[in-house]
Amino acid sequence: MTDVNERCRLVLIAPAIEEPEELARVVADALRGGDVASVILPAYALGPRAFQDAMAVVVPLVQKAGAAAIVVDDSRTAGRVGADGIHLTGDAASLAEAVERFQPSWIVGGGNAKTRHGALDLGEARPDYVFFGTLEGDIKPPAHPRNLDLAEWWAAMVEIPCIVMGGQDPASALEVAQAGADFVALRLAVFSEPESAARIVAEINAMLDSEAPRLSKG
Repeated sequence: MTDVNERCRLVLIAPAIEEPEELARVVADALRGGDVASVILPAYALGPRAFQDAMAVVVPLVQKAGAAAIVVDDSRTAGRVGADGIHLTGDAASLAEAVERFQPSWIVGGGNAKTRHGALDLGEARPDYVFFGTLEGDIKPPAHPRNLDLAEWWAAMVEIPCIVMGGQDPASALEVAQAGADFVALRLAVFSEPESAARIVAEINAMLDSEAPRLSKG
């Protein structure tokens, strides 16, 4: 079996489910499908208290499955629930500040770069990863071509890992892998049919095992 660390790995973006127990059930079901490097956890419409209550339920389940739990834009909640890291959706200055405050205790990453210059600005902070795309950017079946182009350029030029937002089609994971990305992030591709999430995760991993290029490190 392929060593998952030698090819692009899957990152899940948790769906917008307000009820904590239901969110936890859906995410835990998906994680039963196989290898997932991390789960990125946005607040969506939840207020700070409701988000913290939800994360107190979800984060331990993510960690129990062997994935890193990454809270979006809320360091207070991340600390209180024992998350593994924080994902920043703001600018390069915000990312640099978070790197200074929280590394190496936490994983710190972020993105939303639209140009090579913007990506390099993010990279200057030396985050644990740079994210190409937006967390709700899976608006079409394929991954956004701009993000694929950025990932291909980044992989050839920069050692910092990148995560690329995929599309609504699970097969978009392979096009992200073929661009050289270290990780592919999926949301609707996995969670639009929650009852099938574990099967979809398993199929994506099998596809990446058999068809994704090997990543050259160092």
